[in-house]
Amino acid sequence: MKDLGEREFRAGQLSTHYFGRLVRDPAEMTDLPAASRERIAGALLPSLLTPVRELACDGGATRKNLWRLHDGALVESVLMGYPDRVTVCISSQAGCGMACPFCATGQAGLTRNLSTAEIVDQVVWFAGETARGALPGCPDRLSRVVFMGMGEPLANYNRVIAAIRRLTDPAPDGLGLSQRHITVSTVGLVPAMRKLADEDLSVTLALSLHAPDDELRDELVPVNQRWKVAEVLDAADEYARRTGRRVSIEYAMIRDVNDHPWRADLLGRLLSGRLAHVNLIPLNPTPGSRWDASPKDVEREFARRLRAAGVATTVRDTRGREIDGACGQLAAAEEMS
Repeated sequence: MKDLGEREFRAGQLSTHYFGRLVRDPAEMTDLPAASRERIAGALLPSLLTPVRELACDGGATRKNLWRLHDGALVESVLMGYPDRVTVCISSQAGCGMACPFCATGQAGLTRNLSTAEIVDQVVWFAGETARGALPGCPDRLSRVVFMGMGEPLANYNRVIAAIRRLTDPAPDGLGLSQRHITVSTVGLVPAMRKLADEDLSVTLALSLHAPDDELRDELVPVNQRWKVAEVLDAADEYARRTGRRVSIEYAMIRDVNDHPWRADLLGRLLSGRLAHVNLIPLNPTPGSRWDASPKDVEREFARRLRAAGVATTVRDTRGREIDGACGQLAAAEEMS
């Protein structure tokens, strides 16, 4: 601000507009000098996300945005409203380098890491939309953030951690969200998982496991060829012990691939007694993919066996199927067009 020839306290005013009032339009920043509002906002609040497509379903309670970044890279984020909460699912990378074959983002490969600002701006954008009543029948305050969009968050570690701290710092320094309402997913980058345990954060760790045995997980989650199931679960255990936070085990239900009863029993034995719960995810198939979702009766039996083993189990609410809700699908369609 000083370099722009303005009083330094104007920086706090600008930050209050962005994080506190969720205002981006310089015309609404009436406490800034009228003659310099456009110049200040142009220099210090550049446009980071350009909307390419916006789709809605569930009566307007689910909204998916495809954004183009300054260099042409495409990313996606999804806003999901419920009667008691509003959650945004955000991207941390453009594309993903983890190469999981059933995931549209993994099939596309990695373009680049997002900056801290590009990560944060997705949340601030949707927080503003929520505050303006964009989701009918839902609260007017965004309360939860999940790093489950495009990319492997722990492969962009420093920027993701910086974004988390910015999202949870109180205004005007940040958005003032609760750390406990932020979830960070990973396919199992063990060194980064152990590093996250040292951050003194109360975020939820979500481990994308998808198979309880190394033979299948080597195929579904190629990073398993470096860090096997046992080592990944040990790192998750350490995170749970250090933080007291229950780890979420993400498990995409794929027809005739990982949904066998014996795999449910094996997963139950692996997780019994651990501070973890299983989140079964009905697969959202990508166009032309050989992977398909498990039948509902198979899904129910899988969940029953896990619960019988004493493992807390839920089935994820399916949102956005008709708007290419799985991360990467909308970007892939845009690239093809």
